[in-house]
Amino acid sequence: MIVSDTIWQPNVADAGKSKYKSLAQAIREGIVSGQLNAGEKLPPVRELAYRVGVTPGTVARAYSVLIDEGRLVAGVGRGTYVAGGAASAVAIARPPIMLDTPNNAPDRVHLLSPKVPDTGQSQLIRDGMQALSRELHPEHLLRYPTRETDLAAREAFQNEVSPDSVGHFGIDDIVTAHGGQSAIVMILQTILHGANPVIAVDELSYGGFRSAALLCRAEVVPLPWDDEGPVVAVFEELIKSKSVQVYFTASEVCNPTVKPTAPSRRAEMARVAERYGVHIIDDDCYRLMKTDRIGPSYRALLPELGWYVSSPAKTLTAALRIGFAIAPQGWGQALVRTSTYHSFGVSRMITDLYAYMLARPELPEIIEGVKGRVAMDIRAAVNVLGGHRLNWSEDVPFLWLELPRGWRAAAFCKAAEASGVLIKPAEDFTLRDGRSVHAVRIAINGFMSHDAFTEAMDVLRRLLDQPAEQLAT
Repeated sequence: MIVSDTIWQPNVADAGKSKYKSLAQAIREGIVSGQLNAGEKLPPVRELAYRVGVTPGTVARAYSVLIDEGRLVAGVGRGTYVAGGAASAVAIARPPIMLDTPNNAPDRVHLLSPKVPDTGQSQLIRDGMQALSRELHPEHLLRYPTRETDLAAREAFQNEVSPDSVGHFGIDDIVTAHGGQSAIVMILQTILHGANPVIAVDELSYGGFRSAALLCRAEVVPLPWDDEGPVVAVFEELIKSKSVQVYFTASEVCNPTVKPTAPSRRAEMARVAERYGVHIIDDDCYRLMKTDRIGPSYRALLPELGWYVSSPAKTLTAALRIGFAIAPQGWGQALVRTSTYHSFGVSRMITDLYAYMLARPELPEIIEGVKGRVAMDIRAAVNVLGGHRLNWSEDVPFLWLELPRGWRAAAFCKAAEASGVLIKPAEDFTLRDGRSVHAVRIAINGFMSHDAFTEAMDVLRRLLDQPAEQLAT
């Protein structure tokens, strides 16, 4: 086994393969040769990463590949073992997912909000913090941030955002914020006017849009969708009847339905917004997850009225509170003023850490590890729940499940919670007086094992196959 008293050491020097593939192959060979015996425990991810000189993300991905192949097994809190033997049987043994008492609430499977799996980014953050603690001049640790101190972060962001998706922009059009939500609030504070501003949001949409509007004392009105995206005729009518100033959306990934807005529909919406001078804020927080974009953002379609918002929270870490807004032409300085009045800017310790992470050569592999784990969980969910109506994509860390006849969203979530699985009902994504939708959102939780997630899907499937009126009899 791969422990401190063994002479076996994996070789990942094969230049013809990715490091995680080389490591996976080395473990396969160790199993076949008998150097790694059935039931023997492999070292923790970080220990093996340090020993062979790779990132933790490389080891985690190699382990995941071999678990999928059935060569390794993993148990929650017990480690990873070579398949077969008594030890591996112990590894996969775990308490049933059914929980009976409120006292067990912390042990429930939380699928309420997406959580990013650690494929090496936590170590990257630690390394960056150590490097910056040595490199930053003492003066930099004492002064307020400025447009000069966050320049490295803005340049890093600029270098990885394609003008094809957001339109032409310069470094001065980018403003840093304390996360994407902070960027949204600052944009509203910059553009809203009048005593009773009105904002339109998608009928089913991320609750943070409504929270931001509430903070700015704005009225919120819902915009219905069809199969292509927001209904253009209703958008125009809301502008005329309600004097809508801003439309919030996420054109690439609607949260919670996973649906994108079709490129042709984006173009129609942009023409209406331009005709009436309505701003559109396009939240692209899953940008790093998306392999292929559906179409240009509203900022590309509306150079003078389109706003683009993004952050690394949904792909790298939610703890690093940094987000970015790209202002439309002519609005950059106004947004900078709002940022200055709002908080004097983002700490250099955060902006420099973001720039450090974006420059590291191992970052692409870490992102691929995150995407791989999300895709693996999504595939498992689709395999288990595929007999029901699902909206999903392998590069989006949640699914939208339309409930069968006999289930209402609130009742289904209550039954799931009683069985130890926490998910969100459609009501959490609608306005208070919005239409009733019988659906739920299931988020990917990267903090839990793939096996535990799959077991949670089995629990949901059993509930779906036994509607509420049958449970009551």
